[in-house]
Amino acid sequence: MKGRDQKIFLEALDELEKEKGILKEELLETIETALLAAYKKNYGEKDNVKVTINRNSGDVKVYSQRLIVENVENPEEEISLEDAISVKKRAKLGDILDLEINAESFKRNAIQNAKQIVVQKVRECEKRNIFNKFTEIENSIVSANVRKTDEKGNLYVDINGLEAIVPQKELSPTDKFVQGDRIKIFIGEVEEATKFTKTFVSRKSEELLRGLLELEVPEIYEGIIEIKNIAREAGSRSKVAVYSDDKNLDVKGACIGRNGMRIQTIIDELQGEKIDIVLWNEDVKEFVKNALNPAQVLSVEVVEEGEDNLKVAKVVVAENQLSLAIGKKGQNSRLAARLCGVKIDIHTKSDEVAESDEDELEEGSAFQDTLDERENAEKNSDSFEVEESAFAGLGEDKE
Repeated sequence: MKGRDQKIFLEALDELEKEKGILKEELLETIETALLAAYKKNYGEKDNVKVTINRNSGDVKVYSQRLIVENVENPEEEISLEDAISVKKRAKLGDILDLEINAESFKRNAIQNAKQIVVQKVRECEKRNIFNKFTEIENSIVSANVRKTDEKGNLYVDINGLEAIVPQKELSPTDKFVQGDRIKIFIGEVEEATKFTKTFVSRKSEELLRGLLELEVPEIYEGIIEIKNIAREAGSRSKVAVYSDDKNLDVKGACIGRNGMRIQTIIDELQGEKIDIVLWNEDVKEFVKNALNPAQVLSVEVVEEGEDNLKVAKVVVAENQLSLAIGKKGQNSRLAARLCGVKIDIHTKSDEVAESDEDELEEGSAFQDTLDERENAEKNSDSFEVEESAFAGLGEDKE
């Protein structure tokens, strides 16, 4: 390298360290290793060769490392003490002496080789830095600035200098953003791929709602209130089952906040998505009743059906509560079933009465059929006895 080129090269490394966060020393060590490999390729494989770059001047030098001995047997790897002292006055037996090799043609090409090495190293370091930064926010909620939406509906966002893409399938149907909007997103699993970092990014995930609740409700963040389960249909409605060991705490009130402020902040972030806070209960019957809110449930019976012993909650509601219990397009009962982990079968009280009447009619009909069968059997039996008696009488007269 020429003096001017060396200076520019070192300054470039300083800038890279500032802008990309890639340590200058790490780059120089990588360059030295690569230049050494290049030298061995062109001038022969020798283990006692060293390439160094001066940290102040940028000057590249190639050295042959020789072991100082009394009697030289291998001139390429050893040097006598006498010859060593002529190079370095304080040399002593057993030391390694660096003898500079005249490799001007190699050093002239070193700057070009170094540039290529730096470019490659920068790419590798950037890739690693991006991966490391994403792993720091893995499985968490972060704020992001919207950059753009492409023709496929994918949302491009910036997370403190990190670029991420929210796929269209991971956006809520109500998510409509413009450049510059500040939004919350969920960062899931981070995986290091061959060319780039693969990251699960979502606004549709139930984990986004869980994270938002942790952010807005201190009692959830501190573990005083536990989120037992979440059933979400993004952009429309969600149900969140919550529980606390503190019997004096108004669990639903804490989640909703004074004048609904806490829950409203989350609703606004989710573009108007409705959120039902449901009290979790160890008793499945009570849990199902709570989950079907706002409908008022009269009774719940839990049975097991099928070979898999699937739990089915048979729910009875008043006639005027049926539509509330089922919800628009079955959403309320569907979310409640997912939240409770059971199948929910909803009937009205009149349906129960009708079924009971049908059962009684069936039982009465079956009873009447039994009586009829018995009566017919008795008639047949009497007829047989008369006929038998008649034949018997005829036999006696004949005698």
